[in-house]
Amino acid sequence: PRGLQMIGYELPPYALGLGIELDHDEDGLPVLHMDFSERVLGRPGFLHGGALSGLMEMAGIAALRTELARRGEDVVLKPVNVQVEFMRGGTEQRTFAAGQITRAGRRVALVNAAAWQDDRTKPIALAQMKILLSPAE
Repeated sequence: PRGLQMIGYELPPYALGLGIELDHDEDGLPVLHMDFSERVLGRPGFLHGGALSGLMEMAGIAALRTELARRGEDVVLKPVNVQVEFMRGGTEQRTFAAGQITRAGRRVALVNAAAWQDDRTKPIALAQMKILLSPAE
């Protein structure tokens, strides 16, 4: 995940355990991917919902970290709420996710994330996150 290290953010062990990596930058924000494997298998032939949720959470946090780094802000992120909507089952192929910051104030950030496979215009899941921003100590 070279690009995420360039913005001063390394993926946590949880993300690395799922095989989540930086795919590319899009409009200055990171797009992550996760390859299908036995470790993210849910029901036969489909992604596990928790792995899919984790991918979107990591994409949302990576987008927020990128924006905060641009602004020169060093804060601790404390997720308050993550709401996930599963649109359809993810199949045995690479899954992508990207976050979009709706609001990044001084104390609270609102971030959306979407996951898709072969067609970005047809997401397989969506997430909304509310994250508290606390000053770094």
